[in-house]
Amino acid sequence: MIVDDLIVCRCEEVSINDIKQTVNTYKCSAREVKLRTRAGMGYCGGRTCRPAVDAILSEVTGEIPSNHIPLKVQPPVRPISMGALGGYENGK
Repeated sequence: MIVDDLIVCRCEEVSINDIKQTVNTYKCSAREVKLRTRAGMGYCGGRTCRPAVDAILSEVTGEIPSNHIPLKVQPPVRPISMGALGGYENGK
């Protein structure tokens, strides 16, 4: 038996109960559950919890989460030189 207060996503502190409540409240897809709870979207990028989150979502929603949506890659807000990153301004 799975304990509902078990934390599945440690980065975002999402429990099984959080996922179930989100599904029951919003009647949403597996993708929307992830967006609403941030499960799998923390520091590790879901590398640690993704299989567990996907398994719970498929059990609760009946939908099999897919990976066909690519991860978003976003460039920096403004360019910065490697020297500035290293603390060297104007070659000093």
